[in-house]
Amino acid sequence: MTPPHQKHRIGLIVLFGSLLAIGVALLLSALQENTQFFYNPSDVVAESFSPDSATFRIGGLVEDGTVIKDGKLKTTFQIKDFERDMRAPMTVSYVGVLPDLFREGQGVVVTGFLTSPTAFEATEVLAKHDENYKPDINYQTK
Repeated sequence: MTPPHQKHRIGLIVLFGSLLAIGVALLLSALQENTQFFYNPSDVVAESFSPDSATFRIGGLVEDGTVIKDGKLKTTFQIKDFERDMRAPMTVSYVGVLPDLFREGQGVVVTGFLTSPTAFEATEVLAKHDENYKPDINYQTK
């Protein structure tokens, strides 16, 4: 016959183990749902490309000399792939305020949909900062 304290202890271990397993399962489920990937521009302009959904992300570099602003909030620019050559340029158009870090030669991730095989209508533009950090030499403490 097992003592009553041992049964109580085993019950608590099983309860906490079950709660831990449920918590880990919920955490992994939430992380899986919030993961967002982006396509390379060379993959998008390829003839065999078909996105998983109508709205998706593309990550690339803003090509130098391609940014055209119409004077209001519409901006058109081309993006190129980080790694591979592209068979055709990918033109992105966006209506809205661009992030402060947006500029030519800088990395961007755009969210939106294709209007043609080489034209993309962006609903969101995220600018990536470069990894070269420099201290502000003009900073003075009082």
